[in-house]
Amino acid sequence: MPLPSDDAAIDRLLGVMRRLRDRDGGCPWDVAQTFASIAPYTIEEAYEVADAIASGDISALREELGDLLLQVVYHAQMASEAGSFDFDTVASTIADKMIARHPHVFGGGQIADAAAQTAAWEKQKAEEREARAAAQGRRASILDGIALALPALMRAEKLQNRAARVGFDWPDVDQVFAKIDEEIRELRAEIAAGSERDRMEDEVGDLLFAVANLARHLKVDPETALRRANRKFEQRFRAVEQHVAAQRKNPLDCSLDELETIWQMVKSEESSGS
Repeated sequence: MPLPSDDAAIDRLLGVMRRLRDRDGGCPWDVAQTFASIAPYTIEEAYEVADAIASGDISALREELGDLLLQVVYHAQMASEAGSFDFDTVASTIADKMIARHPHVFGGGQIADAAAQTAAWEKQKAEEREARAAAQGRRASILDGIALALPALMRAEKLQNRAARVGFDWPDVDQVFAKIDEEIRELRAEIAAGSERDRMEDEVGDLLFAVANLARHLKVDPETALRRANRKFEQRFRAVEQHVAAQRKNPLDCSLDELETIWQMVKSEESSGS
C-alpha cells in the first residue's frame, strides 16, 4: 500500500494510519485497538498538549499537537472501517459548526465584543442541545452535554456554571465560604463517628465540590489551580530531596520535623529568588 508524498501532509498521515490498521500487513497492536481502548490515550495526549503550553515549550507543543492529531485520525479511521464516517466528515462537520456559530464573521451578523460572542455561542449551543433532546424524544436539561469523562474538578465547575444560568447559585463568595465550613464540620463529624469509607468519600466529595464552587466564584479555573499546586509541590519536594541528598541522607532517615524545616527553607529560597 503506497503512501502519499510528503507534499500532502494530512493525506500522508491518513495513509500512515490506514497502513497501520491494515489487517493484511499492518501493525497487530494498532489493528487490535477499538474506540474504547484508544480513548484513554486521546485524553492523555490532550493533557500533554496542555503541559507543553504550561511549560512554554514550543518544540514540545508541536510534537504533542501531532500526537493529539494522530488520535483524531485514529478514531476517524476506525469509524471509516465501520462505515460510520471518515476524517473528511469530521473536518467538514467542525468547519460547518464554526461557520454557523460565527455569523458575525461568515455572515451578515454583528457581535459587539467577546462577551456578546460568548453569550451568542452559549445560546446556540443550548438550542443544539434542545434539538438533540427532541430528536431523542426527551426533555432537554440545562446539564445536557457535560461529558462524564471530564476530570472531576472540571466537570464540577461546568455543572455549577450551567446551574447558575437558571439562578441556582450562591449570590456571593461569603456564602460559598460558609458552605465550605459546613462541609468541613460534616466531614469531621463522620470521622469522629468512625463512619464507613463510603460516608467519608461522600463528605470529601461534597467538600471538594464546594471548593470548586469557590474557585468558580473567584473566576479561577479549579483544574488549572490544582495542576499549578501539583507542579509547585513537585518542584518543592524535589528540592527537599536534593537538600537531603546533599547531607548524604535519605528522606526515610529524616524525621517529619527535619523535612518540614527543609520544606520551609525551600519556600524561603523561592520567595527570595535564590
